Amino acid sequence: MSKSTLKLEHCPVCAAEAKPLDVVDFNKNCEEKTGVFLPLSGRSVYYYHCPNCAFTFAPEIMAWSKEEFEANIYNDEYKVVDPDYLEARPVNNANSIYNTFDQFYGKAKHLDFGGGNGLMSKIMRDKGWDSTSYDPFVNADVNPDALGKFDFITAFEIFEHVSDVNKLIRSLTSLMHPQSVVLFSTLVSDTDIKPNQRLNWWYASPRNGHISLFSKKSLSLLAQSVDLKCGSFNNVAHYLYYNK
Repeated sequence: MSKSTLKLEHCPVCAAEAKPLDVVDFNKNCEEKTGVFLPLSGRSVYYYHCPNCAFTFAPEIMAWSKEEFEANIYNDEYKVVDPDYLEARPVNNANSIYNTFDQFYGKAKHLDFGGGNGLMSKIMRDKGWDSTSYDPFVNADVNPDALGKFDFITAFEIFEHVSDVNKLIRSLTSLMHPQSVVLFSTLVSDTDIKPNQRLNWWYASPRNGHISLFSKKSLSLLAQSVDLKCGSFNNVAHYLYYNK
């Protein structure tokens, strides 16, 4: 697709007119920061940037079907560009939650949203938590609305992967009651993506499925759309709760 044929795109978060920001090869991946470079694919991926809320996104990939995501991104080679997703990350996340949120131990009903193979929830159950895992790619036959409400929801490394950010925030809200808390992680772009500059940020990696790149403002606006508030501990860890 040439730049002259790019369609008008509106920001999925705030509906402002988004501008083409840059184009990268599809095989750009997060492990390039450790020296893992895949051969150029020859497939161009355009990212757009919203001047109002600074949300950055790849609309062409966002329009893919579930089958296209599985064939092109979440296939047998995914472990090359994200070697930690099967074991190291869920183990570390489970231990971090167990050590940090001991006040929820034995009391909170927990959901790991986007939990992949379910290892994090399994570890937490072994530690005595009431924990459930749900992942739309793994549990395709499960309606998340049928899972009920949860006191504590985690969603680690999920937001940057989703093609419909409004559906994601509605799904999370449907799983919450007024006292629920959602803890999630996604690296925000506030200091790393600027208009009229090349998109060199390592996190903007289509081969990893990183197609929705948030600023803190865009996270806040997305939360507001469903009457939630969003706070941040740092540039990676964030939380959602009801705006009472």
